[in-house]
Amino acid sequence: MASTSAPRNNAAYGRITSAASTLYSDNQTLIAEIRKATIMMKEVAVDFERDNKSEEIIGIMNVKELEDGLLELVKASDECTRLSNAIQSVGNEYQPGDGLTNFSKLFDDKIGRLKADSSSVSQNHPWLRQFREAIWNVHHAGQPMPGEEQEDIVMTSTECNLLNTKCPLTGKPVTELAEPVRSMDCKHIYEKKPIMQHIRSKVAQGRCPVAGCPKKLQADRVVCDPLLLIEIDELRSMGKQHARDDVIEDFTQLDEED
Repeated sequence: MASTSAPRNNAAYGRITSAASTLYSDNQTLIAEIRKATIMMKEVAVDFERDNKSEEIIGIMNVKELEDGLLELVKASDECTRLSNAIQSVGNEYQPGDGLTNFSKLFDDKIGRLKADSSSVSQNHPWLRQFREAIWNVHHAGQPMPGEEQEDIVMTSTECNLLNTKCPLTGKPVTELAEPVRSMDCKHIYEKKPIMQHIRSKVAQGRCPVAGCPKKLQADRVVCDPLLLIEIDELRSMGKQHARDDVIEDFTQLDEED
């Protein structure tokens, strides 16, 4: 019996981890679509504000209604993130036993712990803050939003959702990576070919190359998830905006000198 149960358990473990990985990937795709929607809503709201129509009903939508809708999407994204983390944890922690596994209980317990550890949607959520800042900057660029100090607006305008902005192996900015990938475990970002060579290296033993990160990397868990490319595009756009702002500031200084 022992000789036949081990292969069966190994096969069950493989199916569970594979299913969990697929569900996690599908959920990440959904989160990416939600993020695209929030970016589109921000751009529409900026156009409304620029045309001085923020308070005017345009069809059935105005800036305030767009903000309310974005808040609902933020809540949905947070819920999807909890589901993704629960799926990932159950897949990683599952250990085949002699009896039947109650996956429903495992999943519900994990969701419960994640909800207990996370706070409710904050008014300081990055997506919501970026939306409000974009609207404010249409007519008040460079000025703190009501209730905020100057350093707060600097932190918001330079905010980035990426854990690292340079590949730890090549030193290249993530915006210049040919094939960016991200670890599903520690969330660090790398260039694909160098990190795969690093994982296979006997010297590195698969450890994450980011200083201080304790995670060991697995090749099948270092992927280009759907949200990564969107976040890199956001960082790239942010860099272009800062460059334009610097040019405007330089021209202002020249005018003052004249």
